[in-house]
Amino acid sequence: METLHFNFTYYKKAESELTSSERQLLDVARQATYRSYSPYSHFSVGAAALLADGTIVTGSNQENCSYPQGQCAERTAVFYANSRYPEQVVTMLCIAARGTDGQFTTAPITPCGGCRQVLQETEQRQQSPMQIILYGTDAIYVIPSARQLLPLNFNLIEH
Repeated sequence: METLHFNFTYYKKAESELTSSERQLLDVARQATYRSYSPYSHFSVGAAALLADGTIVTGSNQENCSYPQGQCAERTAVFYANSRYPEQVVTMLCIAARGTDGQFTTAPITPCGGCRQVLQETEQRQQSPMQIILYGTDAIYVIPSARQLLPLNFNLIEH
């Protein structure tokens, strides 16, 4: 038997350490949480995607009483970007959330497994990494590539 390990680098930053474009994207992602439709979980998530040409598109989670029919903020933003601007690369995606108390979460939230698959496949399709910014009031994580979020992804193209 062989033991294998996954290692990847990500950065923990304070908001003051973000670049101006990262701060701008964070502000837009936080605002997107207010457009969430989350009457069941009361957990509002917003995402903002920066495209290569400087365009920013947003998404927010959209729930439905038939839970599998809802949509996560990350997929909403990336699917909209890919649909509306198919020639543009998504260079950065920022995710923010407000909890059931209406306050932004202290710890960064991470994308669900389905979103991780969509993000890494978007990266693969555009042949360019997408920086991921995960926001929490106590910490901000900056991950250089969505691929790092799902190292053993479902990918028939590479097999």
